[in-house]
Amino acid sequence: MSDNNELMQGQWQQFFGPNLGYIQEQYDIYLQNAEAVSPQYRELFAQYGAPPRGDSPVTRPQTASTEPSSARNGSTSVDTVLLKKAIAAGQLAWNIRSFGHLAADIDPLDLSIKASSKMIEPSTYGLTEDDLLKLPPECVWEDAPYPMKTALEAVQKLREVYTGSIAFEFGHVHDEHERKWLNDRAEVVIPSTKLLNSEKETLLRKLLEAEQFEDFLQRTFVGQKRFSAEGVEALIPLTDEIVHELTNDGARHIVMGMAHRGRLNVLAHVLGKPYGNIFSEFQNSANKKILPSEGSLSINYGWTGDVKYHLGANRSIHSGETAETRITLANNPSHLEYVNPVVGGFARAAQEDRSKPGYPVQNLDLAASIIIHGDAAFSGEGIVAETLNFNNLKGYTSGGTIHIIANNRIGFTTESHDSRSTHYASDLAKGFEIPIVHVNADDPEACLAAARMASEYRTLFKKDFLVDLIGYRRYGHNETDDPETTQPLIYKKVKSHKTVSQLYADKLVREGFLSAEGAEQIKRDVQNKLKTAYDEVKGQDHKNPIQQTQPKPYNLEASKSVTAVSIDKLRDINKGLLSWPKSFSVYGKLQRILERRSDALNEGEKVDWGHAETLAFASILADGRPLRLSGQDVERATFAHRNLVLHDSVTGDTFCPLHSLPEAKASFAIHNSPLSEAGVLGLEYGYNVYAPETMVIWEAQYGDFVNAAQVLIDQFISAGQSKWTQRSGLVMLLPHGYEGQGPEHSSARMERFLQLSGEGNWTVAYLSSAAQYFHLLRRQAAEINTDAARPLIVMAPKSMIRNPYVASSASLLSEGTFQTVVEQSGLGEHPARIERLVLCTGKVSVDLAEELDKSADVNRDWLHIVRVEQLYPFPRQEIQAIIDRFPNLTEVVWVQEEPKNMGAWSYIEPRIRDLIGSKSVTVSYNGRPKRSSPASGYQQIHVFEQQFIINQALVQKKKTAIKTGR
Repeated sequence: MSDNNELMQGQWQQFFGPNLGYIQEQYDIYLQNAEAVSPQYRELFAQYGAPPRGDSPVTRPQTASTEPSSARNGSTSVDTVLLKKAIAAGQLAWNIRSFGHLAADIDPLDLSIKASSKMIEPSTYGLTEDDLLKLPPECVWEDAPYPMKTALEAVQKLREVYTGSIAFEFGHVHDEHERKWLNDRAEVVIPSTKLLNSEKETLLRKLLEAEQFEDFLQRTFVGQKRFSAEGVEALIPLTDEIVHELTNDGARHIVMGMAHRGRLNVLAHVLGKPYGNIFSEFQNSANKKILPSEGSLSINYGWTGDVKYHLGANRSIHSGETAETRITLANNPSHLEYVNPVVGGFARAAQEDRSKPGYPVQNLDLAASIIIHGDAAFSGEGIVAETLNFNNLKGYTSGGTIHIIANNRIGFTTESHDSRSTHYASDLAKGFEIPIVHVNADDPEACLAAARMASEYRTLFKKDFLVDLIGYRRYGHNETDDPETTQPLIYKKVKSHKTVSQLYADKLVREGFLSAEGAEQIKRDVQNKLKTAYDEVKGQDHKNPIQQTQPKPYNLEASKSVTAVSIDKLRDINKGLLSWPKSFSVYGKLQRILERRSDALNEGEKVDWGHAETLAFASILADGRPLRLSGQDVERATFAHRNLVLHDSVTGDTFCPLHSLPEAKASFAIHNSPLSEAGVLGLEYGYNVYAPETMVIWEAQYGDFVNAAQVLIDQFISAGQSKWTQRSGLVMLLPHGYEGQGPEHSSARMERFLQLSGEGNWTVAYLSSAAQYFHLLRRQAAEINTDAARPLIVMAPKSMIRNPYVASSASLLSEGTFQTVVEQSGLGEHPARIERLVLCTGKVSVDLAEELDKSADVNRDWLHIVRVEQLYPFPRQEIQAIIDRFPNLTEVVWVQEEPKNMGAWSYIEPRIRDLIGSKSVTVSYNGRPKRSSPASGYQQIHVFEQQFIINQALVQKKKTAIKTGR
């Protein structure tokens, strides 16, 4: 026993003073979580148990000069003064890691990015160099690398790591394992990793390619906009490195989004777009031949086209003998950050296997996304936060995006102090625990280190990572702009500042790696390549403008797909929809509602709106078409009509009947979305574009909320095919209708969609029956991934969902088809008597039908009512045929609930007049007058107005006798 005590005594002999305090602290941590301490300490504690406490008789070396008198008198074996110093040193180390970035050398122009560095000064903590020399490195750096012997060495090394040309912000990352990994990469891996000679030469070449490309465009196409990358040319090797790292890690799809700055450079040097193609676009060349390049490349040109710095591209690269990676740069309008969720949708679609029933199976390794932001836009546009919020949401995550801020520290003419309230452009990302690396754009080797760290983190943790590439802007916002009028001091510095390729070439020459002549030769090679490509283009004929492919006219006949489903199949499907595990307890009230659907397909029964929708979804899945439904509260639906995800009233477990439907042959995804319109709609649009075989549906909680997604509608959904030949079959369900709920819950702004209608770009419908909805959904599913595919905008019902006038018999589902116009039954039986033709759409047509039933005894053989179910494309032939049936028609009245300057009137009026032609028929409007607000907020006013509109439509005008003489 004595020998064992001596062995333990000898083992603890090495720990004294602050070391003993430190090892005692480590043992306390070990008792809570053994994995939280280093392996050497775990082994030590496992073998020898607890270290001695202050009153234990451990003999230690005598260092009287550093001990307080109490220690020399034997009252304790711990040097409390040094222990306090050790604690202070630990705090210093923590703050170097947390705040070192404030003193880092990350600004090429030294434009006062640096802040106070007091937090990383030893003196702030009462520490001197002497103090740090007396402390072991473990006080500062737990796993201090060999041969570090003192805390002073550790502090100096940490300052070097955290205040260099690459700066790190990880303190906001809460996960201890992640933060330790990040710190380890910053402190050990990056400092110890050096570029190979071949990598240095490749890096210099890429910098020269980026720089000389911009210089060539500047000299050759004088005065033309290109939004150059100059000042952040390191963006090109940085992005290219991320692409290749992700490819090597197994990503088979890499999807990218960025605004216009630097886009041409990225297209050329990351996507491999041939120089000749770019030069042709500058010269408005009709030649769009794709020149040979690595892999394959396709570029989107739409019917009307878009400017060259908005275009996207696709490229395939090969890694190994068989592996192929598709790289996609999304088309992007000038609304900068609005492409972000679209890219998220691309990535999500690429990761999911939709071939089997149930939720799609997601593989986060299959695809990765890269988004390049502007510094002003990242902090200024709210869509950024909406998109960052997706990362941990199961229905929207794509396993982490690598974000790059191409930070030239100015937005058009606005400097950072006027464009954000934060120190860095990247600070928004901290709220989402995204690791941030700031890197000096004039240190390209640091940029590559950041790229590798970002790629490795994303691959390992499946989370976002942000690289803040801090540079400058060599010219104005565009190349025709003079920046010195607003930033004279900055541009004095810029004019005298060497480019990054010059700085890096000088560095390689100083290191002896490269001669000045060798660097110059690389530059000449790049210039010659540009000149050769331009000479080829110059020899072509550029007199004719680019010939755009015109859109095919919308063919109504082609859209009449067979959408009926046999009654036997519907009944089989219905049975499966009403089946759930015996152990599953459906909420009693809901169970009774659902079970009433078991008889809905019988003779004499009716199928309501929600039931028709579910049958449509089920039959689409039975046809092998994958479905994705997303939006706020879509699992239950805002008006509780859907209930596709059931909740066990006892356990809270969930069950979706569509996932276990025997007939289903494809996946069904349904996700309650975050409280976001623009972000979620953008993601769903991107998902549908990238996976066009999937029927993707987005539902607004109320149609009014679509206002918050207007940019996505204007720039992508309505115009994407025309600008970029970017086809989509996205479905938007927008609850619309006037029920007295006020101006915020009435209108889905139908007029805006109709105003944007052209070139057969989408379908806009406002339906009045469950059967119509059933057939329209099935028609849309049949056309997806064909030349007929286009978005579908549905003015969806609210109160009509449970209105018995909207419910349909089963025979209309099993034998009918979608009708672009529907004639009111019971009217129009005597064509020669018809004087007034009422045209209407949606809810007001149901209100009219109800009023007709209330006054069924009134003779209305002078009246006919037609519901225009499909507003765009306008069903001209069908309505013309109806008008021509009535030889004595005197008036056509358009009836709507919306104010005169809203709704469909402005769209419909010229079309009706065109159909009337030279006939003596008046065209008039019946609805609310022009207003600035969509609806009244007072129920009694709404009811009065609504009844007045209905009455006016159904009351015959009094005929006035024509008198002659006196």
